[in-house]
Amino acid sequence: MNKTMMNILACPIDKSYPLELFEIKEKGGIVSEGAIFCLKCSRFFPIIEEIPIMLPDELRDKKQEMEFLKKFKDQLPEKIITKANPWHL
Repeated sequence: MNKTMMNILACPIDKSYPLELFEIKEKGGIVSEGAIFCLKCSRFFPIIEEIPIMLPDELRDKKQEMEFLKKFKDQLPEKIITKANPWHL
């Protein structure tokens, strides 16, 4: 995901803007792994292989996102790992 996209992204749940970006792997302004966080509803949206996965809760893949959280638990902030919606560790 190109970091400049953060200027136009809003939370798909509550339409909140701006969102927080947490970069895990970034090169040349492209985030290949990371997370987007909504301060209003405390939802996180993973960035996997450069793609921000910003779906409503009912369409999200819990197994994939739990694996993402476990894999990057030491690189993401505690508010995502232990308190984020729709699930956390």
